[in-house]
Amino acid sequence: MAKLNIVLHEPEIPANTGNIGRTCVATGTRLHLIEPLGFSLSEKALKRAGMDYWKDLDVTTYLDFEDFLEKNPGAKIYYATTKAPQTYTDVHYEEDCYIMFGKESAGIPEDILVNNQETCVRIPMIGDIRSLNLSNSVAIVLYEALRQNNFDHMNLEGHLRNYDWK
Repeated sequence: MAKLNIVLHEPEIPANTGNIGRTCVATGTRLHLIEPLGFSLSEKALKRAGMDYWKDLDVTTYLDFEDFLEKNPGAKIYYATTKAPQTYTDVHYEEDCYIMFGKESAGIPEDILVNNQETCVRIPMIGDIRSLNLSNSVAIVLYEALRQNNFDHMNLEGHLRNYDWK
């Protein structure tokens, strides 16, 4: 079974990474962290945000972007940035693609974006808002990719404990 992949390029805020980790566990998505990280993976805020899900997370760390590319040859990567001309709904996400997000204070470095313009995507916003919260952005784009892949391998039925839907 193929899996989607979320990549965080130099994340800075542990609570965001913890929330993203929890989302990845809930969706069967792999998480890739590109160093340097702005926190320790043992930090309390990270664990609190990820709660008891962190132990179930499929997570890999990399020394830098080049290390990530070397260890994932041929990866189809989409780059989420406020600078992209196309929106996140304009592309088709392959079931084993990688969706990269940049650090909270600066996003993905522009030299990476310039070399990958055709796979850069953005979330539409109004006004002069700089960006959405990182964990919210990951959830928005990840769930679009999951929707496009028919929520493969996910539980699509909800239920109440003592009630049968009719």
